[in-house]
Amino acid sequence: MMNVETALQKLKEKGYKRTKQRERILEIFVKQDQYIAAKEILKEIQNDFPGVSYDTIYRNLYMLTDVELLESTELGGEKHFRLCCETQGHHHHFICTDCGKTKSIEFCPMNSIEENLNGYNVENHKFEIYGKCPRCI
Repeated sequence: MMNVETALQKLKEKGYKRTKQRERILEIFVKQDQYIAAKEILKEIQNDFPGVSYDTIYRNLYMLTDVELLESTELGGEKHFRLCCETQGHHHHFICTDCGKTKSIEFCPMNSIEENLNGYNVENHKFEIYGKCPRCI
């Protein structure tokens, strides 16, 4: 799992400044191995930055996604974000619809799906499984 300093170094390499808000956002993701809604990030970060706006949080979350420090998905009609799994390479996730906890799926179903797409050029894909984790059942 990535740590805050590694993430901040990647930001610097991409030309982004280190800010206290970005550092705090990354700290939140490093300590939780799950998808988190932007409103939850806002609640937690407002303890340290009372004047921070929802727009500021969203801008930072999308920027962190663009530089591939975070990945996003949609749960319950709302964008959720989590720290990228940099060491695992290509993989997919089971996502708990109650707590947001994730479990990596080490195989890719595209290998068998591509057999049915003869003549098509697949440029990218996303595969997620949703349900309840053992703790939430």
